[in-house]
Amino acid sequence: MHELVYLASQSPRRRQLLDQLGVRHELLLPGPDEDAEALEATRAGEAPRDYVERATRAKLKAARARLIARGLAPAPILCSDTTVALGQRILGKPADAAEAAATLRALSGRLHHVLTAVAVWDGRRTRFALSDSSVRFAELPEAVIEAYVASGEPFGKAGAYAIQSSLGGWIPTIRGSYSGIMGLPLYETTQLLRQARVRF
Repeated sequence: MHELVYLASQSPRRRQLLDQLGVRHELLLPGPDEDAEALEATRAGEAPRDYVERATRAKLKAARARLIARGLAPAPILCSDTTVALGQRILGKPADAAEAAATLRALSGRLHHVLTAVAVWDGRRTRFALSDSSVRFAELPEAVIEAYVASGEPFGKAGAYAIQSSLGGWIPTIRGSYSGIMGLPLYETTQLLRQARVRF
């Protein structure tokens, strides 16, 4: 049994969700010589499911190389990536306030999907899972959008929002995994970690 996993993610929400599962973990973050953002770049015409799987597998490959380069003790590596899809349109992390506001206007009153991919490498093989949840926003008043953008909350988040923030009060329905929408689907993650023989 493995006593810990390396989490190759800077997301405090993913750390919190692993803590919730009772999984001991250490961060395995990119160094200053790595262009981590480049791994999340979208490709023209790429479907959201294909994109989130490719980005997650690319992050895992980079994390494996990082583990070896740093000479760290072997342990499973967990990577994850979340994207928001409005139809076939990928809504990534907003670059600025104008893009954040435009993203939230596009989501207002509509149904969208939150896709979170998880990959675990146990030293021998990679296991992969994809969580697909749907979220419907009520109509968002312009004042709500402006205040939310001014709070700084949209930045660093796919789709320019976090379901566990104040904007959760404008979401009447979700179908799927609440933790997956937060950034790490607990059910799928538990299955992958058990298969990788990680102790809980």
